[in-house]
Amino acid sequence: MNGNRFGRLFQLTTYGESHGDAMGVTVSGVPAGVELDEEAIQAQLDRRKPGQSMITTSRGEPDEVVLNSGVQDGYTTGTPIGMVIQNKDARSGKYEPYVTAPRPSHGDYTYSAKFGTRNWGGGGRSSARETVNWVAAGAVAEQVLDASDHDVEIKAHVNRIGDVEADPVSFEQLLDHSEENDVRCADPEAAAEMQELIEEYQERGDSIGGSIYFECRGVPRGLGAPRFDSFPARLGQAMFAIPATTGVEYGLGKDATDVAGSDRNEDWTFDDGESFDHVESDEGDPVPVGNDHGGLQGGITTGEPIYGEATWHAPTSIPKKQRSADWETSEEKDVQVVGRHDPVLPPRAVPVVEAMLYCTVLDFMLLGGRINPDRVDGQPGEYDTEYHPSSPDNE
Repeated sequence: MNGNRFGRLFQLTTYGESHGDAMGVTVSGVPAGVELDEEAIQAQLDRRKPGQSMITTSRGEPDEVVLNSGVQDGYTTGTPIGMVIQNKDARSGKYEPYVTAPRPSHGDYTYSAKFGTRNWGGGGRSSARETVNWVAAGAVAEQVLDASDHDVEIKAHVNRIGDVEADPVSFEQLLDHSEENDVRCADPEAAAEMQELIEEYQERGDSIGGSIYFECRGVPRGLGAPRFDSFPARLGQAMFAIPATTGVEYGLGKDATDVAGSDRNEDWTFDDGESFDHVESDEGDPVPVGNDHGGLQGGITTGEPIYGEATWHAPTSIPKKQRSADWETSEEKDVQVVGRHDPVLPPRAVPVVEAMLYCTVLDFMLLGGRINPDRVDGQPGEYDTEYHPSSPDNE
């Protein structure tokens, strides 16, 4: 099975099934010399882990990460970083009825049709459990960017659940308020309505969809390689890889369908040194007046904030009775998915979205030469750690 790797220079390769022994990720392309904080990686995993609130699955996974390569005395060495997260609370017995009678709208049938076999416990490789690997890799990418000369900040929040939509919020509000409630919505009034709606669906054994707004600041202009490696193309790949994603847009998104070109097009002006603090530009540089294009023009970053939205359908594992067709017995029958499942996906998907954005931005930064791929401080051959007090000349 291919398709387990993401990135060109900053690469994550993952393994593991929902109810297997462990989840794991190998991260390649991390420059040497980054002081890596394992507690910060764990903190991001804690944001994604199950059982953190009443509107998430009750599966009891601690999601404790173990780093087993690529780090010496707290610093990255430039070699692949291996991370493992053990599965502690898998209960596969509840999934035996669906071995040959696929659950509606899951990957059960398609995996079996493709491979002739599958790990059926908890959905196996098709489970969103696998995104725990992505969050670990994204936490590494974030620390690499923090150690660079660039001030990249990425934040997301839940902006819609069902028909409840949050008011637009500033980037500062995203940073300050998105983690203050279980829904991860930076609009507290909308968050309360979302919570109530989720609980209503949960009580009647059903689920509901929603969307996440994301924003990236501090990303320099000039990143992206049209056509097939344009920034929006890779952004779409990163977001659509997240299970249950049904749509990804940036800038005006689908609202651009009823906006005239004369209204969407951005006039150009010059950075006056005061009005464009949100743009990665120097005084006197040409800059767009607005940002309806979401920080991307011609598939390349403009230096303005990159923003957009991703949409998720309702979780497919619900306790309501549904119909299935057993290919072994040739019978149609009622099935009831009994287990521990999320009634809604966006609240736990927020750290996954942020992680994939960090991975995408860092990969483009390395590809564009904005960060030295050998050593983050751009000085290969010069070391200041106890484990390697001297080094050979590198002239």
